[in-house]
Amino acid sequence: MELVIALGIGTVGVLVASYVIPGVEVESLIVAVVVAVVMGVLNTVVKPVLVALTLPVTVVTMGLFLLVINVALIYLAAWLVPGFAVAGFFSALFFSIVVTIVVSFLTKLNA
Repeated sequence: MELVIALGIGTVGVLVASYVIPGVEVESLIVAVVVAVVMGVLNTVVKPVLVALTLPVTVVTMGLFLLVINVALIYLAAWLVPGFAVAGFFSALFFSIVVTIVVSFLTKLNA
């Protein structure tokens, strides 16, 4: 049940971010669900590997390189999921920030 709730919260985060940020396109609710699943898998599997590989750069930039990793994962999700498109670097960056804020807020409400 927790997985379904987490998926719903992630989907809402993707939908809210797509409505708020120009340059981010999500064609339908189904696409938003798929994006939430793909982003969850990428954040669970790929992100730790990228963080470990880029640790020296992350330390030198005092953690700001993690934003670049988030943008790269969003671009990868946009490449993997038809119906999800991101126009540019800043659109992907703001998408990441908005999704994080919405998911954090809704998770706190759910707890």
